[in-house]
Amino acid sequence: MSRTRCPWADSTPVMQAYHDEEWGVPERDSRALWEKLQLDGFQAGLSWSIILNKRDAFREVFAGFDPVKVAAFHEADVARLMVDARIIRSRAKIAAVIGNARAYLEMQAAGEDFSTFIWGMAGGAPIRGDGLAVPTKSPLSEAMSKALKARAFKFVGPVIVYAWLEACGVVDDHVAGCWRRKN
Repeated sequence: MSRTRCPWADSTPVMQAYHDEEWGVPERDSRALWEKLQLDGFQAGLSWSIILNKRDAFREVFAGFDPVKVAAFHEADVARLMVDARIIRSRAKIAAVIGNARAYLEMQAAGEDFSTFIWGMAGGAPIRGDGLAVPTKSPLSEAMSKALKARAFKFVGPVIVYAWLEACGVVDDHVAGCWRRKN
């Protein structure tokens, strides 16, 4: 069965499956939201297909993106990750994931649930795009970026945050004609 998809999604079977099964599906699990934010941080300057093809390796080397385990990483872990060719070997991005795990846990310790925080800023329900123009950032991504940075998160600029909001279904930017777009 041939389906009409968002234009970015038709490049490979992996991208098609990601679009059809994951992208834009509302995610409300705090840990899963945090994992997706880390992966979007790794994407900065790269294509999503690179990250998607390395996602299993990222999950392996970052202990299943368990924030408690990742927050305990030290310089020896950074050194180990810097020589692992299966992932993106950016010291700044690796350090950001470790720091972001600590920031995530600090939010929890302060009684601030990550999912509640994210979805609360978005008004609690997915924000539907117009199906025509797909922006690279929005007032919400700018505000969320600022709020995350205030909580010591790194690699959370407004463009990264916007891509993440789309991936997590906080923003529904499926284009007009895409079979996933809700009419």
